[in-house]
Amino acid sequence: MRILYIRQMQKNLVSILTPFKNTEAFIGECIQSIINQNYTNWELLIIDDHSTDNSYDVVNAFAENEPRIKLLKNTGNGIIDALKLAFKTSTGEFITRMDSDDIMTDNKLEALVNQLKTHGKKHVATGLVKYFSDAGISDGYQQYETWINNLTKTGSNYNEIYKECVIASPCWMLHREDLIECGAFNPNVYPEDYDLTFRFYKNKYKCIPSNQLLHYWRDYSYRTSRTHEHYALNHFIDLKLMHFLDIDYNPNKNLVIWGAGHKGKLIAKTLVEKNIPFTWICDNPNKIGKAIYGVTLQPFMNLASVKNSQSIVTVANKIAQKEIHKYMATIKKQPVIDYIFFC
Repeated sequence: MRILYIRQMQKNLVSILTPFKNTEAFIGECIQSIINQNYTNWELLIIDDHSTDNSYDVVNAFAENEPRIKLLKNTGNGIIDALKLAFKTSTGEFITRMDSDDIMTDNKLEALVNQLKTHGKKHVATGLVKYFSDAGISDGYQQYETWINNLTKTGSNYNEIYKECVIASPCWMLHREDLIECGAFNPNVYPEDYDLTFRFYKNKYKCIPSNQLLHYWRDYSYRTSRTHEHYALNHFIDLKLMHFLDIDYNPNKNLVIWGAGHKGKLIAKTLVEKNIPFTWICDNPNKIGKAIYGVTLQPFMNLASVKNSQSIVTVANKIAQKEIHKYMATIKKQPVIDYIFFC
């Protein structure tokens, strides 16, 4: 009877991968939210990424009294190396991430496990997220929360994958075999959460719709995603374009770039360097007719003359985006297949 129980525990084990660096003020609350889970069959692989505060001591105090917590020091440097070590050390059937400054709802692990048990492999379990901060949440973060949650409620996350990361990095769960199949944390590519989401997409893992709030996402001024160079705008553009060319670019279509702002120029420059031909359009009269990187910008009306087109749209204005959607529908163009928003 005891052997059967142990096997069942091993079968349904959840491995939680958590790198941390200098989050002394928050990490205790994070770990306590894991201990408070009503799903108890978990292991926490928590990796110190060279902290210079007292974070390690805080975690160690928990680990000394909780055998499910495995505290290690990063043998490399940075989040990706820490995640690799955590995953290598893990033994669970189900894998999830957790940020060391965030908080789980008490039912988070149970809800994610139940999703995977219901839908099986080749699925990504997800949940709704909510930002919180002592200083209040900015309009930008509030809009991002609403946007990502609306996608998650319908499981339509990939529909807008080229805008921003469409799966919250600390609020997903996957079968171990599926994570290995899509490369796990092996690519040394930042932003690592966005890159992994693209690999979920490439491998056609379906996002399971969810309307359950499962994760509280802490925001503060020195958070890594706000301050580290790996999360700067140019890294997002490079990552998006790399995956677009690998997954969705159709060389049999005529590529069109919409917009000549900062993002449009970054994309155009890369395409020129890669010798990928494209038509460049914009609605700025001061730029139309001028050549940038050897490509002459054309007026928007010229789009109609481009046959069999595939467009990358860098227009950020929300009202303009709605108009573009309407226009594309009138000429029977499909999102992602025929046009993609990069912002």
